[in-house]
Amino acid sequence: MYEVSEAHKARYAIHQFKVITDSLAIRGFYRPSGKFGKALENCLRSLSPEIYGSLNDPRVVELKGLEYVIDRLPRGIEECTRVILTEEDPFKDSPFERIEPFKRRRTSYRISDKEICFVISRGLSEIYDILTHMTFLNMEAAKIHSKMRDDSGNITVEWAELEKVALRKEPVSRDKVDQALWNLSIILGRSYGETKATYEYLEKTKVEYKANNGLFSLVYRLGKRIDEEASSRENMLVIYLTPSLMNIIGHQKYGRQWGADIKEKLAELGLKDRPLHIVSANLHSVVNTLYGYAAIKEVHPDIAALGDVYAFFDALKAHGDDVLAFAEKNGVHPMPDQSGSHIDCQIIDTAPLKCVEVHPGLDIETCTQDANPPVILVMDYAFGAQAFELMENLLKPLKKDNGEIRFDIRSVSVMGKAGILTGKQGDIMLATAHVFEGTSDNYNFRNDMVPEDFNAEQHSVFVGPMVTVLGTSLQNRDVLLKLKDDWKTIGLEMEGGHYQRAISAAIIKGNIPPGTRVRYAYYASDNPLQSGQTLAAGAMGKEGVRPTYMITKVILEKIFGKSAE
Repeated sequence: MYEVSEAHKARYAIHQFKVITDSLAIRGFYRPSGKFGKALENCLRSLSPEIYGSLNDPRVVELKGLEYVIDRLPRGIEECTRVILTEEDPFKDSPFERIEPFKRRRTSYRISDKEICFVISRGLSEIYDILTHMTFLNMEAAKIHSKMRDDSGNITVEWAELEKVALRKEPVSRDKVDQALWNLSIILGRSYGETKATYEYLEKTKVEYKANNGLFSLVYRLGKRIDEEASSRENMLVIYLTPSLMNIIGHQKYGRQWGADIKEKLAELGLKDRPLHIVSANLHSVVNTLYGYAAIKEVHPDIAALGDVYAFFDALKAHGDDVLAFAEKNGVHPMPDQSGSHIDCQIIDTAPLKCVEVHPGLDIETCTQDANPPVILVMDYAFGAQAFELMENLLKPLKKDNGEIRFDIRSVSVMGKAGILTGKQGDIMLATAHVFEGTSDNYNFRNDMVPEDFNAEQHSVFVGPMVTVLGTSLQNRDVLLKLKDDWKTIGLEMEGGHYQRAISAAIIKGNIPPGTRVRYAYYASDNPLQSGQTLAAGAMGKEGVRPTYMITKVILEKIFGKSAE
């Protein structure tokens, strides 16, 4: 009998998760504790994602996974029994509280103590992301609930003590906190040190960003909800997917408006005939690279004097407002999103750069005699499949009553964070192709960046195909090893394949020339094959500065070098 490999089982689980989720969008609702919810749970158990390390161990609660999920869901999600996903935003002028998660740009509204509504503006990837997180949260809630009562059905001492702390109105003293953490560690099946670390992390983000309700309340509410579900069907958590959600499949409402806004602005600024370079990146590194040195040279000569260009950029983080104010006087036009896509942009007219001095450690020649200097459009990171919608609409000509305006698009550069399969955090990956996880779709292209462009003494540069995955929370070690072995993939990310699909379509449609240069460079934010280096381990912090600016530097060198040809 044919023996199915672990990688095949995991791929099947990913496929099943996607199929079930798509069917729920048509059905309109499901209960995480019901038949469809259990089916999603089974997929997640079979997949056993690396980011949820101890998901399948019924004895312990997965704390790092819990931190990751809570950072990406709105505050108070653990209290809700009605969760609505809708494509429309009917609450802009309502009294309902608007909540944006700490580490995910998505809009949600707290309708009542028990109800929260997500406005889905970023495509199918956002639906998969939310339902994956909700499935994980429900699985961990069931583990917590199992520690609520003893074999005789009586409330345990540990749970009674947790309830006192969770419902207490006044602050808990330090010694009482330590006692409560020891008690909580018994419920969670974790060591005191692990429990304390998660408590301190959530407490920090709770106080500084109002990102959550704290570990005690979170654990108590999750367990309590499962208990209340058992007592009454009316208390069961229900997730609704409204009919308007189907509008996000193929209709591209948000992307059309987003693209039109940008192209209208370019025309309004008189930049429609200039060479246009599109850069998908964060909204600080390009501006800091081009304007940072001149912005602080006089007011902070100690920072300007830093010989190491990457130490300079690290020190510049504390002066972002000063740099942006200077940049806006010298060619930068910020474009906060008005479409609902959550993707802000910057239009950079490089003509005024002839008068702006860059850091001496940069090999970027901005002072050219080019009569037609380039325009750079920096767009913030897209999310998964949203990348196709945005790039497709951006590359189209602008339709006007008297015809259309075609833009002189010279290059598309994508700088992003990605999981690496062949190296370590901070290393750089240059894509030569994008392979879609779970399908036979793949896109070859010539990357306009090569390892020789990078002076990478502290980081390795890897070249090869990248996997475009369905979601960061749906990654399995066996699948990743299989992709690495079969496709020779060097890393995984969520947007590259969608960007390239839009670029290839634009070439076929004649919207951009076949010679349009494409550049894909990623720095490794994590290694999902290495224990302790998954995304759940936390952000890179200062270690991400060097690779981010190394890539930014090369992109700008290419843009200014090519514009002079």
